[in-house]
Amino acid sequence: MNYAMIKRSLLILLALVLALYANSTFYCEAREPKRIALTFDDGPHYKYTEQILDILKKYDVRATFFTVGTNVHRFPELIQRELSEGHEVANHTYSHRHMAELSEDEFRQEIEAWEEVIYKEHGYSSELFRPPEGILTDSERQTVEAMGYNVILWTIDTRDWAHNKVERIVDSVLKEARDGSVVLFHDFVSGESPTPEALEIIIPKLREIGYEFVTVSELN
Repeated sequence: MNYAMIKRSLLILLALVLALYANSTFYCEAREPKRIALTFDDGPHYKYTEQILDILKKYDVRATFFTVGTNVHRFPELIQRELSEGHEVANHTYSHRHMAELSEDEFRQEIEAWEEVIYKEHGYSSELFRPPEGILTDSERQTVEAMGYNVILWTIDTRDWAHNKVERIVDSVLKEARDGSVVLFHDFVSGESPTPEALEIIIPKLREIGYEFVTVSELN
């Protein structure tokens, strides 16, 4: 084989390698990203909701806030900020009472009172409902669904309300994260909250491994 033939063979081989690489790169770019929804319960809180919103804005992340009606009424400016920054606001009852302690009428009133305050003060409505502590009987679920709500629970519980250490929260979210995960945080926590510090670590790390942050409605 002369030099010209060797050179021609090498050029053909190089072209094949480049073509394979280009196809592989195109395939990677065309794949759908993994999606995950961050959710926050019980707020707004005068301190932690604002901190969480600052972090979400910093990383251009939208989330879903399951709010309590009494806090919606107390902190209208935080609800307005959530809405104006593209977050989703959802029903977590008016006063966060234990559902098991309520009559059917009281149960309905908890849901309807939240609807009234959010619509009256912000002209907003939601089709998402999360029961306090995630507890709901079959009968209550049927009632909620008959009222036009989708019941939303979670797949990852950070237990931030129990003041879990930041490292433990980060570790649990990163280990349990899957495409379609719904992560439970709280923006209303008594005492010192580990949530803002944990978010500062979790969000960049999930982005690094290909996650896109969406609201619950966008996830479904």
